Amino acid sequence: MTALAYTVAFEGIEARMVEVQCAVSPGIPAFTIVGLADKAVSEARERVRSALSALQIALPSKRITINLSPADMPKIGSHFDLPIALALLAALEIIPADDTARTVALGELSLNGDLVPVLGALPAAMAAASEDRQLLCPHACGAEAAWVGDAKVIAPRSLAAVVRHFNGQSILAPSEPGEVLGHAGSRDLSEVKGQERAKRALEIAAAGRHHLLLVGSPGSGKSMLAARIPGILPPLTPAEALETSMIHSISGLLVEGGISRERPFREPHHTASMAAIVGGGRGAKPGEISLAHNGVLFMDEFPEFPRTVLETLRQPIETGEVIVARANAHVKYPCRFMLVAAANPCKCGYLTDPARACSRAPICGEDYMGRISGPLMDRFDLRVEVPPVAFTDLDLPESGEKSIDVAARVAKARAAQTTRYAGSNHMRVNADIEGAMLEQVATPDAEGRALLTRVAERFGLSARGYHRVLRVARTIADLEGSDNVRQPHVAEAVSYRLAMSKEV
Repeated sequence: MTALAYTVAFEGIEARMVEVQCAVSPGIPAFTIVGLADKAVSEARERVRSALSALQIALPSKRITINLSPADMPKIGSHFDLPIALALLAALEIIPADDTARTVALGELSLNGDLVPVLGALPAAMAAASEDRQLLCPHACGAEAAWVGDAKVIAPRSLAAVVRHFNGQSILAPSEPGEVLGHAGSRDLSEVKGQERAKRALEIAAAGRHHLLLVGSPGSGKSMLAARIPGILPPLTPAEALETSMIHSISGLLVEGGISRERPFREPHHTASMAAIVGGGRGAKPGEISLAHNGVLFMDEFPEFPRTVLETLRQPIETGEVIVARANAHVKYPCRFMLVAAANPCKCGYLTDPARACSRAPICGEDYMGRISGPLMDRFDLRVEVPPVAFTDLDLPESGEKSIDVAARVAKARAAQTTRYAGSNHMRVNADIEGAMLEQVATPDAEGRALLTRVAERFGLSARGYHRVLRVARTIADLEGSDNVRQPHVAEAVSYRLAMSKEV
């Protein structure tokens, strides 16, 4: 007796189809799982045996062989429990074999037969839809998987419910998508006293997804400013939300199937390892740069991060994707994020205050900021000095614009960019434009071009720096509602480019 079921194996955010073959044949009683299975998959036979026993189903005194095909693809995780149980039940003629052959299943079994939620239901549902099959998953994963509308999602609570469903005794209704999580209520930009130049830089960075570096003494408000970025960013588009949620799904970050339209905001500690930031570890999991995809990666105490970690950011910043290469895995993850970094000007933090600076000033500042290499510094479009705020100003009432007003301008600028790059697959915002498109949409007027030429010659702008000034100028023009890039836009972009620049 043989039967088939289907499941998936994960390679990054891609779900690869796996055929679960079950054969029950005469011979010495045994329960064997083959097909390059890891320890968790090999242990599935004990969980399946116990779950079937809870249903009063005894395994026959025959040889049971489970083959996970293709056999050369690594199989990792406990989600293979349910498809193995399905194939076995079909081989024992307890449930129809035709139904299991049309089903992609994933889920972990408890010893009493309950289904335990697993990671990756969203990518699995997309794989099932591409194969025109239904998805069977634990009840806790159903709302998440149902966001892929092209796949019918059945989400029982137990293996007993699975048996009753396939036998027609108690048909389960398809799952509905989980409710989109509401806005968490970000802190308002008007709460920040002063720092008007830094607020302007935040607006420009948010409008064009430009990378931003904030440098200032301790307590000047760098982290406070960064924490208010989510409040001025536009919500994720449906396509971006699904793309981002796939990464969060395999990382176990989705709550009860709810897919949020709020952009990710990740803030790893400076002691984080390279695997935590870039990705890796067991199974080559996504790192912080991928979890921040379509959102913000805030790195406080930027020079304190290990030099090797900082240097690995250079390629992902340029390409928008990272390849995690390990001996047993070679996985690609998307990582188009806005990098916001904060740093003190020196080790003690008071380089600009003669009364509090250490005895090594200004050499200590050069050494400390020297931890950020020239090529990495070159990738920051906006560099802002954040001066300290006098304590007497802290008692003043809230000043400046509220986040909702800034967010409206950012959304309008983003909408203009969406229209402009509608025909491009990989260009979404001004930070993405390059080549002929950059020349077409960001070439300034004659006065702006002359200014940029003088700056490039005087300060030795690199080709990358030159192009990044044009992208920022294009964003400033979008915020103003201008179709063309003019000299004032270029001048403002240059002012942010040359602050703390290694080109100066």
